Amino acid sequence: MSEEINISASWKNVLKQEFEKSYFIELIAFVQHAYKTTLIYPKMEDVFNAFNACSFEKVRVVIIGQDPYHGAGQAHGLCFSVEEGVTLPPSLKNIFKEIQADLGVVVPKSGNLQHWAEQGVLMLNATLTVQAHSPGSHQKKGWEQFTDAVIQKISDEKEHVVFILWGAYAQKKGKIIDANKHLILQSAHPSPFSAYNGFFGNKHFSKTNDYLKSIGKKEIEW
Repeated sequence: MSEEINISASWKNVLKQEFEKSYFIELIAFVQHAYKTTLIYPKMEDVFNAFNACSFEKVRVVIIGQDPYHGAGQAHGLCFSVEEGVTLPPSLKNIFKEIQADLGVVVPKSGNLQHWAEQGVLMLNATLTVQAHSPGSHQKKGWEQFTDAVIQKISDEKEHVVFILWGAYAQKKGKIIDANKHLILQSAHPSPFSAYNGFFGNKHFSKTNDYLKSIGKKEIEW
């Protein structure tokens, strides 16, 4: 099964057993059929982009999202990130606002967060595919089990990773993280519906960098 998965060698090695499980084989069959019969985001070649942009060895920070964006041209496999030239979605605007307030970084014009991934930030949606204009359409098909396994692997096999959990959904998913060996940062979600309930002012970006610095690792250029 793993031969068919467009995922980097480092993750293929770590997740080999997961790819052989019956739920995952059924999930991939469902996803492949969906791509053939309806409009799905992100593009098929970008489904595992989060992993291909950030190898297992490089992971220093994990940001957990929920679904990919379901509008045209937005999703490209990294949670909260959008393709070059795409209007910034409201949650991403609020993320940039918080970075500006926290670190004084000017809000960028591009919402493509690939440069975070290249520095060791795994930008993981819980569900890696979605039907166009139909949020949540690929939930409970097996993706959540797969991404739980990814989080578990990182928690078990690495040390001193920063896990950033925004909103109740991500926090629930984060219960499998070993808090004794990793830093877990939690707050409200950056969505306009909840950003003023504790996302703004959470200082997660400076807190992440302070922690990385304290263990002798390079800070993230947010």
